[in-house]
Amino acid sequence: MSDPTSAITTAEPASPGGADAPAAGGSGSSSTLVGDAWRELRRRPLFIIASLLVILLMVMAIAPQLFAGWFGNGDPRVCDLSRSIEGPASGHPFGFDKQGCDVYANVVHGARASISVGVLVTALTLVLALVLGSLAGFFGRVVDAVVSRFADVFFGFPFLLGALVVLTAFEARSILVVALVLAMFRWPSMTRVMRSSVIQVRDMDYVRASVGLGGSKVWLLRRHVLPNAITPIMVMVTLDIGTVIVVESTLTFLGVGLQAPAISWGLQLSNASTDFAAAPHLLIFPSLFLSLTVLSFIVLGDLIRDALDPRLR
Repeated sequence: MSDPTSAITTAEPASPGGADAPAAGGSGSSSTLVGDAWRELRRRPLFIIASLLVILLMVMAIAPQLFAGWFGNGDPRVCDLSRSIEGPASGHPFGFDKQGCDVYANVVHGARASISVGVLVTALTLVLALVLGSLAGFFGRVVDAVVSRFADVFFGFPFLLGALVVLTAFEARSILVVALVLAMFRWPSMTRVMRSSVIQVRDMDYVRASVGLGGSKVWLLRRHVLPNAITPIMVMVTLDIGTVIVVESTLTFLGVGLQAPAISWGLQLSNASTDFAAAPHLLIFPSLFLSLTVLSFIVLGDLIRDALDPRLR
């Protein structure tokens, strides 16, 4: 993760005229950083490829019917037991599973659950990180102590293990339930990064000058500190989506994640694990889509991180 202070150009100290002058400088430097990063990213073919793959996968998750109908009947719940565990064939490039359902249709529709969990967990942790991390970093003292100690409680539980233990207590595990449990153990890491970034921006000269001139702390936090402190979170969000998708698939594979009738890549891998020798295609194709999705988000996050860090240019 890049150092947030390297992504911010220090503005000139406040003029006696008021608190707006220094704050405006901070916002301008943030805009320049993002603009420079965007121009750098557009020149990198790998960024274009990763972005197109992420967009394609997101569209697949939102509207799987647009892709599922390319081969076979496009319905993952229409099955023919007479074709159980048949390999790839004409019109069915991914073959059939044990129930005789089309694997291609299942893989395409499985993108919705897996990616939905990743996006939902990341969105929840982002909201908590922005609120709690900003308050702890900017106001410090009692607020910082309370938030930090509360986060330390959850840091005591490994992400995967903590989610595994809590999810076993639920008989019905929907996308929402799994997402809430994963977010419960994921928010401290992003909150800590946000807190550190806010502290570094808070201690800059133009912010101190604005406070000294009577500027509202809440207004400064919302208008000028947050825009300059959010850069590390932008990178972390992209990387976290890939990480959460892997964790969800792992939990589902272990039998404590999503449950049927949901369709997800984790469930497909779990169902295929006992038949790999007889029908390797049941494991190969969901694994390929899962790996491609996670790799796309991670590569995209790494490229954004490099573009936002002036030291790596």
